[in-house]
Amino acid sequence: MGAVRLEAITWDRLGDRLAERLLDLQPADGSPWPRVAFDGAPAARPGDLAERVSAALRIRGRPSLVVGAEGFLRPASLRLEYGRQDVEAYYNGWYDISALWREVFGPLEPGGDGRVLPDLWDPVTDRATRSPYVTLPPGGLLLLHGPFLLRHWFPFDLSVHVLLSQSALRRRTPEAEHWTLPAFERYEHETDPAGTAEVLVRADDPRHPAWNG
Repeated sequence: MGAVRLEAITWDRLGDRLAERLLDLQPADGSPWPRVAFDGAPAARPGDLAERVSAALRIRGRPSLVVGAEGFLRPASLRLEYGRQDVEAYYNGWYDISALWREVFGPLEPGGDGRVLPDLWDPVTDRATRSPYVTLPPGGLLLLHGPFLLRHWFPFDLSVHVLLSQSALRRRTPEAEHWTLPAFERYEHETDPAGTAEVLVRADDPRHPAWNG
């Protein structure tokens, strides 16, 4: 990643600024539903930012749907086929990318019906969630959060990457999950999310974020 000028900001202000930007977001493919990525490792908590932006949009009269990639994990029998700490499986096999295309992005394509499945699989019970479909009205925004989102060619109209330095990522990742860290290093080298995303948020200090807005 090259030098990027970042501005200090509060989380509340960041949510407001992003919501204001999203009000004017127009999908390039003509879809009536803008689709936004909040990409980042679990330790970066991109879902918190997605929820904050959703609340700010609600105040502004715009509907949105927050969807977490962790709701589309594959069954444990497939995720853990090569062991509980297999980095290759974590990087390439834990998330049901086909289901995300089918249940989330497909309904939001031009001509779609807007009926999105907010989650599919509960990793705690290792059973289908059986959640009802949610109909996102035209003009409503999809806010998808999770890791590795920018490597799958999803049709995002705007992408936000919540960045942690390697030292911050290690510090804020629970020790029992340190085995996942090489996957994020690989993602950085192969995809360069900090350079690919339109919006970059640095969150090394969780109390004092900075962004390139």
